[in-house]
Amino acid sequence: MRTFAVTAATLLSFVGISLSGCAKPAAQQGPSMRAMPVKTLPVTMSPVPLSDEYVATIKSRHSATLNPQVDGTLTRILAHSGDKEKAGQVLMEIDPIKQVSTVEAQRATEAQKRALYQYNETELDRQKKLHDAGIISQSLLDQAEQAYQNSKADYGSATAARMTQERQLSYYRVTAPFAGVVGDIPVHVGDYVSPSTLLTTVDENRDLEAYIYIPTERVSQIRKGLGVDLLDTSGNLLEHTTISFLSPQVDNQLQGILAKAPVHSGLALLRNAQLVKARVIWSTKPAPVVPVLAVTRLGGQAFVFVATEQEGKFFARQRAVKLGDTIGNTYAVQDGLNIGDKVIVSGTQFLVDGVPVQPLG
Repeated sequence: MRTFAVTAATLLSFVGISLSGCAKPAAQQGPSMRAMPVKTLPVTMSPVPLSDEYVATIKSRHSATLNPQVDGTLTRILAHSGDKEKAGQVLMEIDPIKQVSTVEAQRATEAQKRALYQYNETELDRQKKLHDAGIISQSLLDQAEQAYQNSKADYGSATAARMTQERQLSYYRVTAPFAGVVGDIPVHVGDYVSPSTLLTTVDENRDLEAYIYIPTERVSQIRKGLGVDLLDTSGNLLEHTTISFLSPQVDNQLQGILAKAPVHSGLALLRNAQLVKARVIWSTKPAPVVPVLAVTRLGGQAFVFVATEQEGKFFARQRAVKLGDTIGNTYAVQDGLNIGDKVIVSGTQFLVDGVPVQPLG
């Protein structure tokens, strides 16, 4: 029993010593703890843009939706989705048999009117000679002149009608309005189509513009020349551009003002009707920035480690920070740091608050 009591007392004494040692902060566990070498960078001021992000639609100034201008049955589809076609290339044909008959009938009418016109022209010339010889009266000459003028007008009208019908016949061949890429073709051979039927689209991926609708609350700040960063869905920068057009009207449905910005990226990055993020930059002002590598997150809160000097030694101190937008490889800092603070940018995954460190830069 006595041996057991001594052993228990010794154990309790050891546990007490151990607990008291654990209660000390990392910075005061004794000179035996070696300082961790870390790289530091001072917090500096950099120009930080004040901006807002909106959804923008990429649109091409060379984009066409093709609908037939006549009714009829689709007899041929000569293009395929994705084909690159030249301007004027025939894409589809609609059965023109009725219109061909109409054109032939109109040509026959024109020929008839031309024959009558030519006859009356000859007759008028003959009547003038007879009148000059005193053989016929002025009344007969006037009648010949009237017949000639009537036939001339009829012939001109028939010619115009024939040209109209021939132009109508050309509508049975659907052609590319300009060089571009053919889009989806939802129709099939044998379908009956009308002017309301969508045949396909033709897009030329040049002269692109970003359409951005900016809320009316920003009306006093919107102006031409404002910088715009176009971003993909991951936030990567696609292109920097500027606003070149502002609508004088407000869109009733969106209650926004249309702003356009030219886009110079090619087909590899952007396409017609693509949705992207548009960051409109209102102004820039100096603000503290820290490298992205220095920031750690825990439970949605951002932290950095700062090398703080104490009695000639440096210790890592964890600070909660409020971050703004990213500028390249840095974050704008809205709160939590001061200019000149030495932010630790290496080995942050091994740091705890209060651990001794040895700044290397």
